[in-house]
Amino acid sequence: MTAEPSRDAEPAGTDATSAALEPPLRVQASVATTPRVALFARPTLAAALVAFAALVAEQVPALGMLRLYSSPPRDQSPEASAPLDPAAVPRVGEAELTTESKNRQEMAQPESIELPRAAGGPIATSARELPAIASEAPPVPLEDASGHALDGFFAALRRTQAKERDAVTRIAHFGDSIVVSDYVSGSLRRKFQQDFGDAGHGYMLIANAWPAYFHNDVYRFASPGWKVSRIVGPYNQDGFYGLGGVSFQAPPGARARFGTAQKGSFGRAVSRFTFAYLEDVHAGGFAINLDGKPLRHVAAKAPEKRVAYATVDVPDGEHEIEVVTEGGTTRMFGVVLERRVPGVVLDALGVQGARIRFLDKQDDAHWAEQLAWRKPDLIVYQFGANESGDGFAYPMSEYYKTMVAVLEQGRRALPESSCLVLGAMDRASKKDDTLLSMRVIPMIVTEQRKAAKTVGCAFFDTFEAMKGLGGMPGWVRRGLGQADLTHPTGVGSEIIARWIYRALMTAYNQYAKNARP
Repeated sequence: MTAEPSRDAEPAGTDATSAALEPPLRVQASVATTPRVALFARPTLAAALVAFAALVAEQVPALGMLRLYSSPPRDQSPEASAPLDPAAVPRVGEAELTTESKNRQEMAQPESIELPRAAGGPIATSARELPAIASEAPPVPLEDASGHALDGFFAALRRTQAKERDAVTRIAHFGDSIVVSDYVSGSLRRKFQQDFGDAGHGYMLIANAWPAYFHNDVYRFASPGWKVSRIVGPYNQDGFYGLGGVSFQAPPGARARFGTAQKGSFGRAVSRFTFAYLEDVHAGGFAINLDGKPLRHVAAKAPEKRVAYATVDVPDGEHEIEVVTEGGTTRMFGVVLERRVPGVVLDALGVQGARIRFLDKQDDAHWAEQLAWRKPDLIVYQFGANESGDGFAYPMSEYYKTMVAVLEQGRRALPESSCLVLGAMDRASKKDDTLLSMRVIPMIVTEQRKAAKTVGCAFFDTFEAMKGLGGMPGWVRRGLGQADLTHPTGVGSEIIARWIYRALMTAYNQYAKNARP
């Protein structure tokens, strides 16, 4: 979302069920089942009247304080003031990061979170040759129209569970602000690594492209001075944004530092760092320092523009690596932390303010190359919140078409990989003392389900798992939804991650039972 989610994860031991709102809120969850109904609904007609009044205010100098377009009110939310599609803004260039990217532990998700209800026991029986991964039935199952949408991912997991040599299962988790702050994605990473092994943290951006950018279980720092171009703007002319949707440039002297977690049970070891950067005829380069000592220099000047990779192998354990730009303008994308052991790696690839169609802003060949480089066994797509902010101004038929195009791009780049679409969460707005579920959400979920089925991806209906219409108002009542009525709290995020993981493990256990020895 354009508005950043606050990192208000409750500390371990907090009972989320005790959270309450005073005075009590009334919950309504009516839904317009067709665009025509929405068009003639009273809220839509009221919005049209406001728009007409705003246009009048634009033309009358005396009404300057009422202008909504040329001078938005100071208390207007960033989401409301943002254009429908940032691509419509002809802005090509860079934004400079003027503050340090620090390791903000206050944003970290606690490893132990007390949920509002006790977890149940395992439901799966043993596989033929490997023990089943414990799971609990989620509120809704995974939907897989083909019955084989996750076969590639499950086959990789099976090799990892069997501890075969070099059996690393990789997951690429794309999403909007919820993934930017490593909500859901961070909890999923921990769950996979606890059950299947920790093969490293995965991909991270060079610096904080947004103030809310955060990753659990890793150390990060970057100096000011990096300039960013992003798939949500400002834009690159060449369409090269790297795996994470952000390109960074800096003159000599900019720094970025990454290392293993300094506390906790996860992310405490690494055995390989890999930096993705751009070679070009006018490029500079960077120095690499390992554990506080100079290691080597990397020259980025080359006759042709292309993405290149600098890998540093280290003994498996705790390490810190630093890059320092030098020799002209250096352009970088991100860094990967992995280990040479069987396990799972999850790349959290969040883009604040993104709709799923924004992934198509990448140069097609570059995007395909980036996906092939990481070669994830599973691609997860978690979008919908920002699309709901567009309302009905962006037709559902276009939403479906652009989503299918993005999913098919991933399929073409990685034909052997699996894909999973996570349905949009419920979202609400407040009117007087009443919370109302947004009417567009069920329609977005319908198109997401259709697109997943068309391309052959699995689908998880987060909206229905939250009890459908009225879900977010109910979550806010219980302390699982934030005050913005859009994002989950830390406990809410953990619940969603558990649902998704249990749904995946239920399907995986069935796959393992049916697999040949």
